[in-house]
Amino acid sequence: MRRALRLLVLCVAALLATAVGVYRWRNPETATLDSIARVGAAGQFVTLSSGVTHYEVAGPDTGRVVLLVHGFSVPYYIWDSTFTALRDAGYRVIRYDVYGRGLSDRPDAAYDGPFFDTQINELLDSLRIRAPIDIVGLSFGGFITSHYVAGHAGRVRTLTMIDPMSQGASMPAIMASPVVGPWLWQVAQVPGMAEGQASDFLHPEQFPGWADRYRPQMRFSGFGRALLRSALQSSHVRFDTLFANVAKTATPTLLVWGKQDQTVKFELSSVSRTSIPGLEFFPVDSAGHLPHMERAALVNARLFAFLALHSP
Repeated sequence: MRRALRLLVLCVAALLATAVGVYRWRNPETATLDSIARVGAAGQFVTLSSGVTHYEVAGPDTGRVVLLVHGFSVPYYIWDSTFTALRDAGYRVIRYDVYGRGLSDRPDAAYDGPFFDTQINELLDSLRIRAPIDIVGLSFGGFITSHYVAGHAGRVRTLTMIDPMSQGASMPAIMASPVVGPWLWQVAQVPGMAEGQASDFLHPEQFPGWADRYRPQMRFSGFGRALLRSALQSSHVRFDTLFANVAKTATPTLLVWGKQDQTVKFELSSVSRTSIPGLEFFPVDSAGHLPHMERAALVNARLFAFLALHSP
């Protein structure tokens, strides 16, 4: 009996040692995100209630305010072309890194709708923005922005969603476990995320170095945890109900979608189109999940026309 127990203890110890070794080998998070790590970074930083938020503002102080909200894991640089176009057109444009991504802090939090709402409210307050804004959300940012509009319609003039998340990801039950789930996510999912970003494009060869641009944020502790919790939270969202709540606010809404999107399939556009009957729908041919990049001139022109139609 003692021999069997001793053998069991040795096996468990070996298994734990192996798990720790694999975690250290596969986990890309080797640094702490602090003021030293942010030295020389572009943009600005503000400390909000849940931590530091990295953001950038451009355009005239008197310009109409447009807030850009990025997707699931690529930070605010995904808006480069849109940000520049809005700035040059005279808008006061703001982009920021959602908590857990880019150079924003990775707090130990729920990463649910109210959490992201608070980040937006506090960022706008810090910039003393009181008038209604135009808000644009990409992919997972479509979830963030639609949730924000549903609960804070008084602060929003228009909503634009680009290929928004429209159904919760199917997450195995084990991923919600407090120990095994984070371990599996960190060793199996996170390490390949940089290379996986190319699938968002119909023509990834037109965007060389995209994965290299993504990798730096992966070094900072809490990145994987933020993404896992975001995925788990969104897996329980009823998107038809969420979009229906947006419709109740009567906020003018533009929906843009790449016809060749393989990340959030074009067919899923029916969820928001059905739930928000009055929205304007702009399908974009020859574009994947990021039509604002692959067909920038076309999408920007439609966005400007939409904003002009709904002027203050």
